[in-house]
Amino acid sequence: MKNIAIIGAGITGITTAYQLLERGYNVSVFDKNRYAAMETSFANGGQLSACNAEVWNSWSTIAKGIMWMLKKDAPLLFSPKMNFHKAGWLINFISNIPNHKKNTILTAKMAIESRNEFKRILNKENISLNLEEKGILHLCDDNNSLNHGRKINKWLQEAGLNRKEVSLDEMVSIEPTLNLKNYVGGFYTDSDMSGDIHKFTMLLAEACKKKGVKFYYETEIIEINHNKKQPIITFQHSHEIHKQDYEAIVICAGVNSKFLASKLGDNVNIYPVKGYSITLLLDDKDSIDNAPYVSLLDDKAKIVSSRLGEDRFRVAGTAEFNGYNKDIRADRINPLIKWCNELFPKVSTEHAIPWAGLRPMTPSMVPRVGSGKLPGVYYNTGHGHLGWTLSAFTSQQISEHILRDDNKVN
Repeated sequence: MKNIAIIGAGITGITTAYQLLERGYNVSVFDKNRYAAMETSFANGGQLSACNAEVWNSWSTIAKGIMWMLKKDAPLLFSPKMNFHKAGWLINFISNIPNHKKNTILTAKMAIESRNEFKRILNKENISLNLEEKGILHLCDDNNSLNHGRKINKWLQEAGLNRKEVSLDEMVSIEPTLNLKNYVGGFYTDSDMSGDIHKFTMLLAEACKKKGVKFYYETEIIEINHNKKQPIITFQHSHEIHKQDYEAIVICAGVNSKFLASKLGDNVNIYPVKGYSITLLLDDKDSIDNAPYVSLLDDKAKIVSSRLGEDRFRVAGTAEFNGYNKDIRADRINPLIKWCNELFPKVSTEHAIPWAGLRPMTPSMVPRVGSGKLPGVYYNTGHGHLGWTLSAFTSQQISEHILRDDNKVN
């Protein structure tokens, strides 16, 4: 039975471990943290959102980035400070603008497949994660946003997704708590969902552990070598240095995937795009009664929200191109609080827990799923803002890819 190492215990790493386990492999998972899902999978927006599949590669995104460059609370904040990595990534991002439609349709198709696989895993393992199957409501504040949404709707329909346009009255009937005085209409995708990504990943990791997956938490990867036949990992665990060879390795290390890939001779062009969230503790009756259960996506503000059970409400968003730091900035958190105050004035924002994480973004905004140059090296990384949405499918993809490679050899 083949021994496979997975680097990273976030949503992609854990779903990949699960899929490989189902195919009969011996799996070991390595992560620097004490628990699973402690980085970008910890407190994201909570959406499983095929409706949010549009990639960002457009001239309008570039224009907004330039226009908002000096606006600290902008939905998209692009720091003018440059280095070779950032400049190269940006050039590649611009070169993918002609693929805007193609990659949006591809991403939507992947998201639809992923939703089905996610539900299969959920049912098989009987995982409870504050899942809300009430759809996602997309809010538009002007006619330009509506017109753009109509254009994207045609692309989503090509992919097989039904996202319908709704009036203000219909939006309030879908989610009665909304204060829509600054909006003109929107779109609704009833098949999308929301829930607690951290809870799901932790519970799936526990299920994997019970079935034989070996976890190396609080572990530093010192070196990854290759003897032209298979990868060799040198790591520090429990204050001891270990060296272990594996028949295969899958890099699922988020924004750190780029650096691990370079050790193996691969160019995995990922840039960290920081996102922020607040988790509101709903500890009074007004807040509990007036926080929405339908998941929301605000087009202009680039903010999403999800209800996490009776007593928590997650508000997340903004994109910040500013390197590898995870500093939580007040001027980036304040727009999330302000948004909540305006749309849900009866919901208290007194107890808001802030968080920031780094989304691993490829220039095309399509994940890197496949083989490296060397035998036994694979990647499942670069999911950007759709890690949870796509992970069930991409983990299935890479596991089938590994299985096919094995069958060719045998």
